[in-house]
Amino acid sequence: MLGIAPVLRRWHAAGTPFGLATVVGVRGSAPRRPGAALAVSPGGRVVGSVSGGCVEAEVYELARAAALGAGPRLTEYGVEDEDAFAAGLTCGGTLQVLVRQVVPQREPGWDPLLAALERAGGPDGPLAHVTCVGGAPGLGAWLAVRPGGFAGTLGGAALDRAAAARAREMLERGRTGRAVVRAGTAAAEVFVQSFPDRPRMLVFGAVEFARALAVAGRFLGYHVTVCDARPAFTTPERFPEADEVVREWPHRYLAGAAWDARTVICVLTHEARFDVPLLREALRLPVAYVGAMGSRRTHEDRLRRLREAGAGEEELARLRSPIGLDLGGSTPEEAAVSIAAELIAVRNGGTGLPLRDVRGPLHKNDGPAGGAPGPAVRPAAPTTVPEPVTAGAPPTGGDPP
Repeated sequence: MLGIAPVLRRWHAAGTPFGLATVVGVRGSAPRRPGAALAVSPGGRVVGSVSGGCVEAEVYELARAAALGAGPRLTEYGVEDEDAFAAGLTCGGTLQVLVRQVVPQREPGWDPLLAALERAGGPDGPLAHVTCVGGAPGLGAWLAVRPGGFAGTLGGAALDRAAAARAREMLERGRTGRAVVRAGTAAAEVFVQSFPDRPRMLVFGAVEFARALAVAGRFLGYHVTVCDARPAFTTPERFPEADEVVREWPHRYLAGAAWDARTVICVLTHEARFDVPLLREALRLPVAYVGAMGSRRTHEDRLRRLREAGAGEEELARLRSPIGLDLGGSTPEEAAVSIAAELIAVRNGGTGLPLRDVRGPLHKNDGPAGGAPGPAVRPAAPTTVPEPVTAGAPPTGGDPP
């Protein structure tokens, strides 16, 4: 729903009922993960997707019927069903889809929920959406859960509190999936969709490759920071897709930056006086990825300098350099795709091989959508305005102060 929330909010603000279909269960090789959503207005306008095409037509009809007043229903599509090929699910997996109607006049609480989804991962922080898929409350009852409170109801205060507590546990781990919650004699099976804060991408080096990588990182859902010590190059105008542009010595910035187990660090400066102190700091951190740009000769020289600076072999083994996958490209845009491809492979446990050379299911639906965030390892240091470097080029002479 994160991707279609702006459209749904406009429909809701206009008082337009809509049918909402959400993938609440996946088994085997299915094209979309739990949480994928499709919505249809009474007039037939559709946004979103639940299957990448496999069962879209079937679900569209159900969602349109819901928009026009049909009751909620939970439907399963899979290869064991005789209608699987008719519906189009030929990839070998099973999808369970909840379809329900949302009526603005009856459910005004959806408006703040949709507004929060538009900002999910932004200033208002993380959010979990809880939907009943079985049990006493009835299909489609929902809660919107934040770390400090919740809105909506599953039909009872005690059950709401139990569901909110379970949702917070899942949100903290970035998990999306099913859970059973109980309060006294009441019980419900719920689908919890987590919208944690966006993971961070820290790009060091205000170069053309960084500009292309900022675009790719934003597209992949990262909160992108570009950092460099050179004021002439480090400007918001040069990096419009970055969420932050910071003028500071890279290693100084990283020492005080916020990061967690999902953070990726991309070092594109390939200049020893920047790279060595920065990578010495980065390779100590339990982040998801540390990569550095440069030729093989640059890489060997960098390893030598890092060893001289005290880096151990276990730390050096974490460094992905030269950065990216071998796609044969050379332009900044091609390099950004190469780096983004490696990030996706690392995040999802992919091989980076052509799919024709990989055995087993094409779609891996075991893990949480977007990768598990892990606990926040380090909060941001108190916000300060870094003292900019005054020259129009990098400081010269010696190592960084």
